[in-house]
Amino acid sequence: MKLLFLTHRIPYPPNKGDKISSFNMMRFLSQKNDIYLGTFIDNEDDWQYLPKLDDYCKEVCAQRLNGRIGAMGALLGLLKNLPLSIGWYRNRRLQQWVDRILTDVKPDAVLMFSAATGQFIYGKTPEGMRTIFDAEDVDSEKFRVYAKDKSWPFSLIYRHEARRLLAYERRMAQSFDSSVFVSKDEADLFKSLCPEAAEKITYRTQGVDIDFFNPAHDLPTPFKDDEKALVFVGAMNYWPNIQAAEWYVSEVLPQVRKAHPDATFYIVGMAPTAAVRKLAETPGVVVTGSVDDVRPYVKHAWAVCLPLQLARGIQNKALEAMAMEKRIIATSAAMVGIELTGKFKPLIADDAQGLVKHSISVLSQEIVVDKSARQLIVDQYSWDANLKILEDLIFDRKNAAPKA
Repeated sequence: MKLLFLTHRIPYPPNKGDKISSFNMMRFLSQKNDIYLGTFIDNEDDWQYLPKLDDYCKEVCAQRLNGRIGAMGALLGLLKNLPLSIGWYRNRRLQQWVDRILTDVKPDAVLMFSAATGQFIYGKTPEGMRTIFDAEDVDSEKFRVYAKDKSWPFSLIYRHEARRLLAYERRMAQSFDSSVFVSKDEADLFKSLCPEAAEKITYRTQGVDIDFFNPAHDLPTPFKDDEKALVFVGAMNYWPNIQAAEWYVSEVLPQVRKAHPDATFYIVGMAPTAAVRKLAETPGVVVTGSVDDVRPYVKHAWAVCLPLQLARGIQNKALEAMAMEKRIIATSAAMVGIELTGKFKPLIADDAQGLVKHSISVLSQEIVVDKSARQLIVDQYSWDANLKILEDLIFDRKNAAPKA
């Protein structure tokens, strides 16, 4: 079968949330299908990985996501009442390539990953060509929450973006054969916002590479002998991650260090902003920037901390920590979408004092191996099992994903 796969960011290397998902889709679907990949590159370092895509794809069209051109596209999109975040991805060359693939290759189906890619297909597919819109999260809801958190004029900008993006998401959902979200919670939310397309809204779930994220690997500790490390992992140019790290450092860590002066909060992730790097000036905080492998940090930590106040979909960082048999201290938002069954019980608190209590409790013990966390991942979050459901949906097979 032939599949046109569109992603808003190159699906390699799988080193952040959306790229983990899109890479695994590409990897799995390429096993039995010819993949025609249209994508964007927003980081100059990622051009080196372009040849890697040939291992999975029949043909690739990769376009540079240029800030100046993106801004022009966003402004032009405003004239058509498009969301800024959709106009940012307007690209004539990718559109021409997509049009050629639709006409000459005649793929059996189109999989659009993330909201920005729907514009390249909308109104262009012939009768009988399956169209699957993998929206991942309800992006418009994210901007709605941003509007409440930010001061004017950003609150106004985010409020208008949320309104326009929801209208766009609803238009895509009505046009395509199916809209897929990353969890039942996200699908139910979008169903309430887009009741006219409710019958075409469904969900999948995230997966974890349980062989890679396996605590049995020999991974030397990156920590000093006199440190008790609590670890936060994530792309550190992403606002919800920045907000979470700043909150923990300012409101939680000082009280934790009164009880445990050796407590160290490690912020592990690529592209830390100036605000994140400044956190390293706080006693007990280490900002690593990009690392070759996050697993040693997770394996040897007393716990993985996920103090997210804003989260959409399922957090890969939570699933990966669970696969590593790690205790998790988290807000309820960070664990949304993860079906907690069996004996695994994360330490949940939504206020600073609750996180202080859990952090002190964990550090008062030796490192605890939580085998129940990994067992839950093995039982429910295998990539291939989850993506088999998506493949059936794409090609309209009988084992399609459940309705939300």
